[in-house]
Amino acid sequence: MEKLKLTRPWEEVTEKLKEVNVGLTDDDLRYIPGNEEELLTRLARKMKKTPADIKVWIESVSVNEGFAG
Repeated sequence: MEKLKLTRPWEEVTEKLKEVNVGLTDDDLRYIPGNEEELLTRLARKMKKTPADIKVWIESVSVNEGFAG
């Protein structure tokens, strides 16, 4: 799995992700750079999506100025 390509700090991205999915917790969004696969797998299971879909979603939230979509 490729590294996440974030344009904003992870803390900002997590806040936006929680705006969209209020069911996400800090534990769900725990991220250690280099451990992308663990994060993506955990979120994929919780959100019933593929890790690839989660990666695209996180990266799109990272580049958007406004509401996470």
